[in-house]
Amino acid sequence: MKQKKKWLIVAAAVLVAAAAGGGIAFAVLGGSGRTAAETMDEYIAALNNGAYDEMYELLDEESQKETDQETFTERNKNIYEGIEASNITVEITDEGSENRTSGQTTQNLTYQMKMDTMAGELSFTQTATFHKSGREGYRLSWNDALIFPHLLATDKIRVETLDAKRGSIYDRNGILLAGEGVVSSVGLVPGKMSEDPSADLEKLAELLDTTVESIQNRLSASWVQEDSFVPIREIKKSGLDMEVLGKAELNEPSEDSLEGQLLAIPGVMITDASERVYPLGEAAAHLVGYVQNITAEELEEHEGEGYTANSVIGKSGAESLYEEELRGSAGCQIMMVDEEGQQKELILRKEAVDGTDITLTVDADLQQRLYEQYQTDKSVSVAMNPKTGEVLALVSTPSYDNNLFVLGMSENTWNSLNEDENQPMLNRFRATFVPGSSFKPVVAGIGLSTGTLDPDEDFGAVGTSWQKDASWGNYYVTTLHGTDPSNLENAMILSDNIYFARAALKIGQDTLTEQLDRLGFNERVPFDIWTTESAYSNEEGEWSEIQLADSGYGQGQLLVNPLHLAAIYTAFVNEGNMIQPYLRMTETAEPTVWVEQAFTAEAAEIVKNDMVQVVENPEGTAHACQMDGITLAGKTGTAEIKDSQEDTTGTELGWLGILTPDAGEQDAFLLLTMTEDVKDRGGSGYVVSKTAELLSSWME
Repeated sequence: MKQKKKWLIVAAAVLVAAAAGGGIAFAVLGGSGRTAAETMDEYIAALNNGAYDEMYELLDEESQKETDQETFTERNKNIYEGIEASNITVEITDEGSENRTSGQTTQNLTYQMKMDTMAGELSFTQTATFHKSGREGYRLSWNDALIFPHLLATDKIRVETLDAKRGSIYDRNGILLAGEGVVSSVGLVPGKMSEDPSADLEKLAELLDTTVESIQNRLSASWVQEDSFVPIREIKKSGLDMEVLGKAELNEPSEDSLEGQLLAIPGVMITDASERVYPLGEAAAHLVGYVQNITAEELEEHEGEGYTANSVIGKSGAESLYEEELRGSAGCQIMMVDEEGQQKELILRKEAVDGTDITLTVDADLQQRLYEQYQTDKSVSVAMNPKTGEVLALVSTPSYDNNLFVLGMSENTWNSLNEDENQPMLNRFRATFVPGSSFKPVVAGIGLSTGTLDPDEDFGAVGTSWQKDASWGNYYVTTLHGTDPSNLENAMILSDNIYFARAALKIGQDTLTEQLDRLGFNERVPFDIWTTESAYSNEEGEWSEIQLADSGYGQGQLLVNPLHLAAIYTAFVNEGNMIQPYLRMTETAEPTVWVEQAFTAEAAEIVKNDMVQVVENPEGTAHACQMDGITLAGKTGTAEIKDSQEDTTGTELGWLGILTPDAGEQDAFLLLTMTEDVKDRGGSGYVVSKTAELLSSWME
């Protein structure tokens, strides 16, 4: 048996000599030209480089007579590039002896070919015949079977993508937030349409928020027959009740429902179709997000990651955040088919790997309740377990129906969403806002922790208007309720701006900003979803006394992200440690301290007890949230957004943070809500009353 000889794909060194006086070049590889193995080596090197014309030049005369260069190039290019072949190597396993028959010298080489393809590594054994051609040496006798064994000239190679099933997104109780479900596919059967369907098409276009021209284009497709069902658009089912696995329970559509009106049009037919659905719709759109077909730019950006032109990709929210895990990995198969398109042989198959299901810490019921309570407002609500960091709800209102991005959205609908002055597409839990008095517990915690504030010190009753001295000119700090004695507890209960302005002056700018930096200001919240950084000033350098005083009660230039503020509030029920919020539920998830000793344990306890009085004390600004049998702690805030102290045209933001001060890890609860435009609607009292309604049903 002859010794096995391995040939790697390395371009052979070729020496070119010119015949004297003739200018004709020929290869010289030893006295008798190139060997069969060297020809094979050059052939595979050219194949790796996509140099199909060089491959053709290595074919023997008979092969070139049977296959012209254009056909050869097109055949090889389409197949090898179609399967994304690369790193092609051959290992010669049997280098046969030379045979001379009828004046022609031949040699057979048996080899194993390996290559990487879109379906994985492909390997096969084949034998090639080489004919000796004068001083050039051996040239290849080519046929289609050298591409793949058993491949005939009439056969084709077909590549099919095997789609991976996208993972679903669930809430903590197994409720579907995103996944496969049932929708209605609305279409027309041409043979059942009216003889003059013009008016019907206009009505159909109006109901489906599309155009008559778009419908007519679908009806004029070449495949359409009289009895064909021509899909026009998918819509959410009427009377749809999405269960955990995305199944649907249907009620018969009423005549005035969308489906009822559609079915009244001659020729309209509605069938069930599988589609990715978002059962909570508007209630969780900003949190869950949506998928859409991948764009050409995204395909280029994600080159080599397994996406195809038919792929969908997460565009926002959890769909985008967990895209890599949700999408799974597409498979594919390379098949040999005959001239009639029938499968002849499966060459290679890579199975699709379905995406991973994701479980979030959110509670779908609470998410829905918060949305319904505030859906007509411009608001944001953050609910979390302050002991564990589990985020129970993230709600931004007004909202949009994320199902529209999957089912299809007209240009009019898209424009109306973007031009709506209430900004339903704005994700408010990622933004920052002026915190107003909801920031006072933070200032109190800093003052107590740094020893710059004595909770029992009486600053002295000054009424409802105060300035440090005449250097402030016409500027006064005002408050709705003055305190007497003016100590921390009373100031917290009545939300006395003057007390906290004076407290900030005692703390000082350097200490205040240093401590705010410790609490995560000017840095990203360590959370799965990106949020805007909280900030305490939009300019560097020393603050004026007025800016420092205003910062004490959450005004000045303070901007706080709601999730960040909720995280700071967790320190008041964790002996001063700030707990890091998280969104993804896993078996190994454990509470993580974001800022150790954000406040001293003693300071946290004092602030917590004062916040309890904000709810329990009849004069407390959050007393409306008081519940029998359940102890709650809270803090309200009304932030003024205006150009100057004299400005009467500005607006107000209403805040409320409410939490269970003494609950165990399983039952701990924290809810922080901000609502815009509460001026003339009761300020923070508007938020207190709406939250009290929700708490009475939710917590019981």
